[in-house]
Amino acid sequence: MTEQDAKGAGSSASSQLAVNTPVVVFPGTAEQQGGVIVEDFGDSAGHAVDVGANRIASAARRWAVRLNSGDLVFVDSHQLSAL
Repeated sequence: MTEQDAKGAGSSASSQLAVNTPVVVFPGTAEQQGGVIVEDFGDSAGHAVDVGANRIASAARRWAVRLNSGDLVFVDSHQLSAL
């Protein structure tokens, strides 16, 4: 994985995202909250898990974020804004 891949899709907003970065999750929505990125799943994000005809898990999200409330959420780059 390249450094650019690890940080996001290459846009200026995505390139500012990294582990330990303070962020706003779901910016501009009623669910907007502050937090800190605690994990970057990089290449393993975005793949659903199917066994035969059964979907076991939906596609994984790129980032794990510990919210200021203490909750943990999993989101994609477009759902974050770096502070």
